[in-house]
Amino acid sequence: MSDNSMQLEQADISPKPIAFREATARGSIRLKPATVKRLRENRLEKGDALGVAKTMAVLAVKKTPEMVALCHPLRVERTVVETKVTKGGVQVTVTVSAHEKTGVEMEALTAVGAALLNIWDMTKAYEKDSDGQYPGTRIEEIRVVKKVKRVEGT
Repeated sequence: MSDNSMQLEQADISPKPIAFREATARGSIRLKPATVKRLRENRLEKGDALGVAKTMAVLAVKKTPEMVALCHPLRVERTVVETKVTKGGVQVTVTVSAHEKTGVEMEALTAVGAALLNIWDMTKAYEKDSDGQYPGTRIEEIRVVKKVKRVEGT
């Protein structure tokens, strides 16, 4: 009989030096032109989707260790959330920075995902087809677009 037990351990970051860490993530949601028009004119039944998305992105940064199993809790020093309404939907960019022993990529990625999910929720009434499906709506290309690590004094 073999022992199938496994050990689960968060990475040991104790020997790592504190460094300035910054990560920028970006993603987008594809929406119908009529939905984009409503969004631009702030005529969504549920309210200001871009404002809610920005607020939820900041909250998601703070909650990342609760949502990503092995992510270390960090003392985030700055979060910048940008939204850009495009012809085909909305692009969200989040930059997170901190002086820490580990990177802030997961916080930036989680924030983008949360922002886009909130936009989906607030626009879904306009995106459904006659069968209640979302044939053209999609969240796309969530990725890290920039990462910075600068060890101070080196």
